[in-house]
Amino acid sequence: MHETTLLLIEVGALLLGMSLLGRLSLLIGISPIPFYLLLGLAFGEGGLVPLDASAEFLEVGSEIGIILLLALLGLEYTAEELFTSLKSARVPGIVDALLNALPGAALALLLGWGPIAAVALAGVTWVSSSGVIAKLLRDLGRLSNRETPAVLAVLVIEDLAMAFYLPVLSAVVVGVSLMQGAIAVAVAVAVVAVILFVALRHGHVVSRLFPADEFEALLLGVMGLTMLVAGLAAQVGVSAAVGAFLVGIALSGRVAANASQVLTPLRDLFAATFFLFFGLTSDFAGLLSMLLPALGLAIVTIFTKLVTGAYAARRAGVGTLGQWRAGLSLGPRGEFSIVIAGLAVSAGGPPEIAPLATGYVLITIIAGTFLSRLPDAAWFRAAVRRRAAAAPARGTA
Repeated sequence: MHETTLLLIEVGALLLGMSLLGRLSLLIGISPIPFYLLLGLAFGEGGLVPLDASAEFLEVGSEIGIILLLALLGLEYTAEELFTSLKSARVPGIVDALLNALPGAALALLLGWGPIAAVALAGVTWVSSSGVIAKLLRDLGRLSNRETPAVLAVLVIEDLAMAFYLPVLSAVVVGVSLMQGAIAVAVAVAVVAVILFVALRHGHVVSRLFPADEFEALLLGVMGLTMLVAGLAAQVGVSAAVGAFLVGIALSGRVAANASQVLTPLRDLFAATFFLFFGLTSDFAGLLSMLLPALGLAIVTIFTKLVTGAYAARRAGVGTLGQWRAGLSLGPRGEFSIVIAGLAVSAGGPPEIAPLATGYVLITIIAGTFLSRLPDAAWFRAAVRRRAAAAPARGTA
């Protein structure tokens, strides 16, 4: 069979299967993310019927999915809102790094993998998945919630921190000179600073580049600028997601509103592809060998993310229920964790890091999808109200 024909058959069958699973998720009342991941596992390495012809196509689609998720998330906020949130989230960002990096580093040392693996696994457990969380916030209708800016501020700080962390990790695992590592960090930081400056000071000029009411030209222009900036950011060691998010922040007014409208169907398609591809590239047999350590690490770090998110939301003046929503939303890890593990293994680190990171990410995504819905449950809300009502009584006793 011709390769293109096989590609069409595989992609068509996968999309149809995802549609049916998405409908099932709506009937059950949960996010479709776990179903997409499990579908990918079923047809990935070690699965029922491994698919090869569509892998490269789906890989590109998954990258576009992350970019569009973050770009449209950025369209929901102004540059001023971002700047204010980032200033208020500096301390929570430090707490986030300490609480969530230490468990990964400690596990690597306990397993006898050495200091380089400890640095890598610290990154795996530190950074939440912007792509997964963006979809969860949208699926749960929380984009306009009071705690959401605090959640986004933590995510942006983490992604910006990757501009420092990834070059340093690469320098450590590859063994390049201190000067080369410093240059890589300086270039990455300079690019982030330039993008932030343009978004904050000249966003109105960027918006004027696109015709708000010509949907075809608007779609092509915004999509092109987003992918261009994301690609340039990734080229110099900055997260492509950060670049896409800041493009969304820079756009405003009717351009932002209409761009969100025309890009939403593309985002839904490619975001689903991202989760499917993640499952396809996961080795099921390797996952089983590291399942218990991954599960233990996931339990610990979902709790530490809960503390991080609740603390960030409380500093932003959000109520108790919003603090729970913020903390439980931050649990999923994703694309950065896999990239970090891949860097460590390719540089000669313990090969067990890869299946551990993959299992860990899958567990946190699936668990986070369900846990993030807890604050919407009637019994949970009632329990929070009872505890809040009991607190003053205890204080006066």
